[in-house]
Amino acid sequence: MLRNMRPLGPGLTVMGALARLIPHVPNFTPVGGLSLFAGAHLRGWKAYLLPLALMAATDPLVGGYSFATPFIYASLLINVWLGSRLLRNSAGPMRIGGAAAIGSLQFFVITNFGVWLKFPQTYMHTSAGLAACYTAAIPFYGRMLAADVLYSAALFGLHAWLSRRLPASQAAAGQLA
Repeated sequence: MLRNMRPLGPGLTVMGALARLIPHVPNFTPVGGLSLFAGAHLRGWKAYLLPLALMAATDPLVGGYSFATPFIYASLLINVWLGSRLLRNSAGPMRIGGAAAIGSLQFFVITNFGVWLKFPQTYMHTSAGLAACYTAAIPFYGRMLAADVLYSAALFGLHAWLSRRLPASQAAAGQLA
């Protein structure tokens, strides 16, 4: 199976980095989907390292680190965890779509909570201020949800297709990336 292929982690990191560096619609990147895929197909610390390495390598090139960085990184690690728990042994299309939707939602909730905490002059520290913060972020959430579903479908679909097309000996030997 392709799960044993050594170039998988570095290859996904490079692909994700390139996708973050080329011009794109805000919040429309493969990082959420890559994090889910890493959780489902990489073992242990390697799965968690993938989004952290990707983000750490590209953040300085796309605007640097911000107050939100810890919230963003934590949310991506939750996506890895979701992939390892929900998609490792069973990854049908509905399950992948559901995991991508959950990942997008938790990212939205966590990162915008960080925005609300950091900017009391913009969003008062009240329930109305928190609601206003989440409301203002809805357009970003829509793009992230679309990207997470699209990239997750592409990654898991390509993996499934390659798993069926490659002879078992090539996949087990890790001869193709």
